[in-house]
Amino acid sequence: MKILVLAWEFPPRIVGGIARHVSELFPEIVKLGHEVHLLTVEFGQAPHYEVVEGVRVHRVPVTGGHDFFHWVVNMNESMGRHGGKLLSEDGPFDLIHAHDWLVGDAAIALKHAFRIPLIATIHATEAGRHNGLHNPTHHYIAGKEKLLAHEAWRLIVCTQYMQREVERVLHCPWDKTDVVFNGIRPEKKPARDEFDWQTFRRRYATDDERIVYYVGRMTHEKGVHNLLSAAPKVIWEMGGNAKIILIGTGYTDHLKRQAWDLGIWHKCYFTGFMSDADLNQFQAIADCAVFPSLYEPFGIVVLESFAARVPVVVSDTGGLPEVVQHRKTGIVTQTNNPDSLAWGILEVLRHPEESKVLVENAYIDLVQRFRWEDLAAQTEAVYRRVVRERKTVHW
Repeated sequence: MKILVLAWEFPPRIVGGIARHVSELFPEIVKLGHEVHLLTVEFGQAPHYEVVEGVRVHRVPVTGGHDFFHWVVNMNESMGRHGGKLLSEDGPFDLIHAHDWLVGDAAIALKHAFRIPLIATIHATEAGRHNGLHNPTHHYIAGKEKLLAHEAWRLIVCTQYMQREVERVLHCPWDKTDVVFNGIRPEKKPARDEFDWQTFRRRYATDDERIVYYVGRMTHEKGVHNLLSAAPKVIWEMGGNAKIILIGTGYTDHLKRQAWDLGIWHKCYFTGFMSDADLNQFQAIADCAVFPSLYEPFGIVVLESFAARVPVVVSDTGGLPEVVQHRKTGIVTQTNNPDSLAWGILEVLRHPEESKVLVENAYIDLVQRFRWEDLAAQTEAVYRRVVRERKTVHW
């Protein structure tokens, strides 16, 4: 099969989880014998064309707009032009695979122009992120999501929770959607004996402080404010020997003010952006990973912690309970409840032997349910179904 993939982020351009998803899934699709061309956005000094682990990556130029939405329009025009040229000169292609609404206009236009079936992966919804649609911007994005879901031959989502959400908010028939989990490459995580972990650890905490961390975007939906609200109890119960490390970019002034007002500023460290190399080492020295999301379709960061053998505490929202099995592979707490979150963190910190069991179970579960090669095979099954059905249809 020959597949054209559209994604608005791909390494080294990393905005959210799509970049990691796309960069790790499609090399496995190539290994299954398929030819993959990926359209994405130019970034820094990255070449406009290169082959990355078998994936033929085309980075298109995008002129700046008056605002983000104008930029998205320009991106789709550029992707449409380049994609049309590619499909005309290097065809025929069997499928188009679009990742989220941002590339939807280009994907839909190419679908109709070349009569190639479109598959869309919906990574999240605007209604889910904001617990409803509350302003014209929300409604605009939701409209784009609905259009992409309608135009797609089939949809792929990452959890059963997202399958229900797509049916509810995008009005997409249940039987049009396939669930394929996100995955990870666990072998990329270093062990403590592979680097000077004690010196590295002292950059973030003293030797007697237990490290509790969050990594991800600093947005309201990620629930970081709840972690800060839970932190005083955790620090007090641990006799002051706990450090809260917050890793990621975004608006943090209100979170820093919250830490100051709670009297725990000296026990918090906002690192800002952290490179993958440093993050891999950081996870090897951490004691507890916390993901207190208010909305989370899946949570690839949880798999990162599984792979790094860090015990995890999550909220029971979205797809997280499908990824983390309570008291087997992690601790699941009540969403938007700082007391419940503090309890979960203390369960991990106070019971190191039980935490080791959680870590070992999580790593086994990682290999059994979240290997990219298995998930690629499930994705390929969706591809084959669509190609088979396309042959029976007069377009």
